[in-house]
Amino acid sequence: MFGRQPIKDTQHVGFLLTPQFSLIAFTSAIEPLRSANRVARRTIFSWDLYSIDGKPVKASNGVEFNPDGMLTDKTKCDILFVCSGVRAYDHLNSKTSNVLRSLARNGTPLGSMCTGTITLAEAGLLDGYRCTIHWENIESLAERYPKLIITATLFEADRNRFTCSGGMAALDMMIYSIKQDYGRDLSMQVADQLLYASIREPEDLQRMAAEKRTGITHPKLLAAIGYMEAYIESPISIAKLAKSIGLSTRQLERLFQAQLEETPARYYQYLRLERARILLRQTTMHLSEIAYATGFSSTSYFSKTFRSKYGVTPKQERESK
Repeated sequence: MFGRQPIKDTQHVGFLLTPQFSLIAFTSAIEPLRSANRVARRTIFSWDLYSIDGKPVKASNGVEFNPDGMLTDKTKCDILFVCSGVRAYDHLNSKTSNVLRSLARNGTPLGSMCTGTITLAEAGLLDGYRCTIHWENIESLAERYPKLIITATLFEADRNRFTCSGGMAALDMMIYSIKQDYGRDLSMQVADQLLYASIREPEDLQRMAAEKRTGITHPKLLAAIGYMEAYIESPISIAKLAKSIGLSTRQLERLFQAQLEETPARYYQYLRLERARILLRQTTMHLSEIAYATGFSSTSYFSKTFRSKYGVTPKQERESK
């Protein structure tokens, strides 16, 4: 796949399903393969599903899949994708890492869907490669694996490693692979069959523009929010933020009040708390580490502010995920 030569008559794709994997990412990856076979009128792709122990695996929405077998170091496929989802860090284990390392040594190209990047990173299989992951997990991945080359793109194809940010990006990645292997015509026919009219390129960013996400159109306000999102760990003062976008502090405060009925400081704090909430749900980072990563001066102040906003303590938030 992905233009790697030689291309076999039938390429066999493996999918390792881990507990609570993202069903939308998985189906977005496998459906283009089925559609390619249908359009080409021959079997150019085959696939098998695996779990690390051969037992059924439930997706994050509760749908259960019976795998075709257990993933071992003897598994034969032309590429293997690790499909993960929520709480990926909770499902890391030495057995999975060892099997993946063995497959890599045997020359099997490896890829990931959504948080499957975490599983590959834990096994040390992304060192020296560009990789991506769902935007919610970028910060935690960088914290845990500081040597990784992490991007915020939809997907990355770097030599024999293919990582995908998740969701519908898996569809973009597979259509891109079909284009690389079999040409634009087949890839466009597959997209047409799937009613997918907005194919994105690998370097496209995951998140929609802030204007679309927030419904805000005022350029100065969008610029201010952009600065806030860029300085979560080391918050800048409201005065410095205002100066950076060409406003006085008073003008910035009036702008936030008029557009959002909120002060800049409170909105900034909300963004930092939302980032903290994501880290609590997606990582095993200590509360003090999360407090530091979101710009709070102490764990106690972080906990107090979090509880005031959400009605639960950070610990209770983590236990409820």
